[in-house]
Amino acid sequence: MDNTRPGATETIEPPGPPEEDTSRMTTLQRIQHALHTRATLGPAIVLLLSVIVFSIVADNFLEPRNLSLIIQQVMVIGTLAIGQTIIILTAGIDLSVGAIMVLSSIVMAKLSADAGVPGLLALLLGFVVGLLCGLVNGLLVTRIKLPPFIVTLGTLNIFFALNLFYSQSETVRGRDMASLLLWTGNAFELGGARVTYGAILMLLLFALMAFVLRWTMWGRHVYATGDDREAARLSGIRTDRVLLSVYVVAGLIYAIGAWILIGRIASASPQAGITYNLDTITAVVIGGTSLFGGRGRIIGTLFGALIVGVFRNGLQLAGIDELWQNFAVGVLVLAAVAIDQWIRRARA
Repeated sequence: MDNTRPGATETIEPPGPPEEDTSRMTTLQRIQHALHTRATLGPAIVLLLSVIVFSIVADNFLEPRNLSLIIQQVMVIGTLAIGQTIIILTAGIDLSVGAIMVLSSIVMAKLSADAGVPGLLALLLGFVVGLLCGLVNGLLVTRIKLPPFIVTLGTLNIFFALNLFYSQSETVRGRDMASLLLWTGNAFELGGARVTYGAILMLLLFALMAFVLRWTMWGRHVYATGDDREAARLSGIRTDRVLLSVYVVAGLIYAIGAWILIGRIASASPQAGITYNLDTITAVVIGGTSLFGGRGRIIGTLFGALIVGVFRNGLQLAGIDELWQNFAVGVLVLAAVAIDQWIRRARA
């Protein structure tokens, strides 16, 4: 049937699918639908409520120096969680996060301190190490077809062993390194708060990755691969190439996290970051990214990292023992996963 009139230039388009009628939903269903369509809404609300509660519980919680301390405490985890997020978006998981970061930091530090390599070159070689580690993970997942959990569980031990072998289990002191490697720990005063360059770098990385995932073809392919890998492949997306690139990019981000860690602790320790793999998963899950892939926003991961930082800091200021701080974070993780399961049952 011809949908145009003689002499008319406009074509009548066929009607699209009807919009969901939310007027017939119960209040609970509306909340479920809102959380389903806005993945970052839940974490944002939790973060806001946490800040309000702890500002009442602890008088000095909202002081600029304390807020800047929270940012400093989460900047390493937050940076690493960016890489973890893009992997979880593809329905994978990375348990080698901390191992890659520590190995990269040790390579940077020892090249500078022991071999006399210029700071910029040592930094770039550390980035290459992170890239290569991510490449190994990606090749094992895409070429050998091993599950990401098994792959990264194995490389976790391999990379940590290489780290201990290369470092001889010795910490490299900051004063022995080039100043560039410590640059991320430098800070400036802003409104009574101490803002480190590492924190600024973390926020820039979040902004960059948010743009890439939202506005580039690569970002759309990442979501499509995580949502339904077979359907993405049938639609023409080279899913193996997407997965490989995700692990390589994540490896580079972990190496940047290594640079931030060196500035944060003014040294490179082979024992640092042992629990960072679990900490990054915690930030990602609390931030609303689904462990089943294809759903989530990178800004939600930032909220998740800040929620954990706010909870730990607030409970510490309130005099709560560290045991119960860990208990509270564990409850948050279980609640986040349960809510994610509930949200996924929402009508599309």
